[in-house]
Amino acid sequence: MFDEQVIQMILEGVRDTLFMTLISTLIGYVIGLPFGIGLYVTSEKGLHPNSFIYRIGDVICNIIRSIPFLILLILLIPFTRLVVGKSYGSTATIVPLVICAAPYIARVVESSIKEVDGGVIEAAKSMGASNWQIIYKVLLVEAKTSLIAGATITTGVLLGYSAMSGTVGGGGLGDIAVRYGYYRWQMDIMVVTVVLLILIFQVIQNSGTWIAKKFDHRKR
Repeated sequence: MFDEQVIQMILEGVRDTLFMTLISTLIGYVIGLPFGIGLYVTSEKGLHPNSFIYRIGDVICNIIRSIPFLILLILLIPFTRLVVGKSYGSTATIVPLVICAAPYIARVVESSIKEVDGGVIEAAKSMGASNWQIIYKVLLVEAKTSLIAGATITTGVLLGYSAMSGTVGGGGLGDIAVRYGYYRWQMDIMVVTVVLLILIFQVIQNSGTWIAKKFDHRKR
């Protein structure tokens, strides 16, 4: 069954899966990182509490995170088509992945920053540091280990979502598994795609854990 054409298809599936996962994670952090910082800053114990702004951000996060990804993927088909000109394929799947990832990342960032020792923040304030300096030179630096661990978890979650998108023609290994494993019942191809997804997840998880340990100053 594994002729040259099938092997080429699987290799393209790996490429598309990595493309969807990594690009959506990157764009998700471009949106989610400042979003998460904003949630922390405007929270009750933040640098600049503002209950109105915090509640708006909190509601947005909760609404998007409460919608199962597959349903969100379908709901966003018109918007996806508007943004990229089509609603199928790996490029189109990035749109719902980013929208799903951004609030998740925001929560991860908010939680990571809240773990920073309040004494460090007070020390920075006593030395005359501005809120922006505290954010970029204290909070993000002190929370970097937790942020890296959160990024690892987020990437793994998006890998699973990218595979799930295969049910509606999202491309990648998930699409191959659905087309050949479900519709054609070619279990050999399906097993290979599942094994590849597991291997990719393990590489992401182990790499993220290794990087987080390198930046963890608490173990020294």
